[in-house]
Amino acid sequence: MGMAIDIKALAAKLTASNGIAAKADIGMVATSLGLAGQPVAVGDDCAALPDGGGYLLFAIEGFINEFVAADPWFAGWCGVMVNISDVVAMGGRPIAVVDAVWANGEAGAAPVLEGMRAAARTFGVPIVGGHTNIRTDRSQLSVAILGRASKLLTSFDARPGDVLIAAVDHRGCYREPFNNWEAATDAPSARLRGDLEILPEIAEAGLALAAKDISQGGIVGTAIMLAECSGVGIEINVSVIPLPNGVTLDRWLATFPSFGYLISVSPEKVDDVIRRFSTRDISAAAIGRIIAGSTVAITDGTERAVVRDYAEVPLLQLGRRENAA
Repeated sequence: MGMAIDIKALAAKLTASNGIAAKADIGMVATSLGLAGQPVAVGDDCAALPDGGGYLLFAIEGFINEFVAADPWFAGWCGVMVNISDVVAMGGRPIAVVDAVWANGEAGAAPVLEGMRAAARTFGVPIVGGHTNIRTDRSQLSVAILGRASKLLTSFDARPGDVLIAAVDHRGCYREPFNNWEAATDAPSARLRGDLEILPEIAEAGLALAAKDISQGGIVGTAIMLAECSGVGIEINVSVIPLPNGVTLDRWLATFPSFGYLISVSPEKVDDVIRRFSTRDISAAAIGRIIAGSTVAITDGTERAVVRDYAEVPLLQLGRRENAA
């Protein structure tokens, strides 16, 4: 990678990351709602509801007020895009979205609505309803999605001995000042729709059982959530993570990409999974391994440092689901 990596300093920075720390809110809310022991597992990218021979997938995303105020068109676009990504992460295909938009007047609502409409048109996923209030003092946005999967990829099925693959579309740039890596708004619609088929096809071909959408926790934060849900440890070799041109490792590890997934794959299936991304010009690489235990650590191949031991300091605090589908 050209420069030596200070593994201990990088691990300390990741441990203190706001993007990772914010995920702890999930456990608090789930506990307050009494979700433990429910028939539908909590902690995945979507709720998976058994339906005939497959599953209905149901998810929702809400957006930070500062983000909506600073970049309302892109917030609207992301409202559709990140929900689609959650469905795809579970091996599903999106059906439709609904939204809740609050704004100060029509002018305040217009760019958010335009962003949502553009994304819905680009990805071919209709907006079919929602809730609107344009008589409030600030812009707020949440978007929910319904999808369907015939075979699931879950957060609960990573197993020791698996290889961790990161697949991220590098064909983009940062949407400053945030750590959002934007690789979709200017991309051809047909290409984006085709890329959404990769994960469902991997699930249906039996090439993987576990995957997770890379979210605001970045690669390592997402790995912590995957590890805790599956009851495993993960070791990530940061020296082999592919980086876009001009991007530093520490920023890339804090990045929320528009197309980015972690996939837990048995060793004999790694080449097939990577090939499915590389043939579509999406960067995919084996960046680590699933191990026994409860630690998520980073290494450069020589030095190793633990970012989090969720047995000592839980992140999601949801408990592991047994006998995953």
